[in-house]
Formats: sequence, C-alpha cells, structure tokens
Amino acid sequence: MSVMGALFSRGEQIRHQRFAYRGVIYRVDPVFLGSNAWYEKMALSKPPKNAPWYHVLVHESDHTTYVAQRNLAAYSGVEPIDHPMLADFFDGFEKGRYLVIGDNRV
Repeated sequence: MSVMGALFSRGEQIRHQRFAYRGVIYRVDPVFLGSNAWYEKMALSKPPKNAPWYHVLVHESDHTTYVAQRNLAAYSGVEPIDHPMLADFFDGFEKGRYLVIGDNRV
C-alpha cells in the first residue's frame, strides 16, 4: 500500500541526512501523527507535519525512530541491516529491499 506523497515505502532502506544512520522503513504515516509534545522536544528542525513521516528500524541498534520525509535519502547499497525486530515486519530480503510479511513483491 502506498501513501500519497510518500517518496519511500515499507521495506525500503534509507539514510538519515542529518544523523547519517541507515535503516529500513516499516510503516509510513501520510502526515505527522505524534503528539505536539513529542514534536516540540524531538523535531528540532521543525519539519512539516503535513508531509509523510516514517517509522524506521535503525541499523545496528535495537530502537526505532520516527522521521520526517525531508530528513531521509534513499540508500543505494544492497547490504542488509541488523535489527532484532526485522522478523516482526519482514519475511525476506532481496536486492537491498525487505519484503513485507504477506507481500512478496519486490
């Protein structure tokens, strides 16, 4: 399922442009769906709330992040990421992209 205006989709690997970490998208929100308190504390660059936001599993970590579209860039490599929650969302990996559980399209 695609989200209107989203540049990235579930299973796609990304890089954070400011913090340089790599990860994989496991959910896409069409707009910011967090709390105003979280936004004021965490979104210091004040990215737009009315554009897509992404839930990301962070490579070589055990945590997730919530990131505005403007802070992400596509990852062009094909190396898998290392995260303990991968199997909760994906059931395969092919050509640098994760396959969403129940959706074996690449």
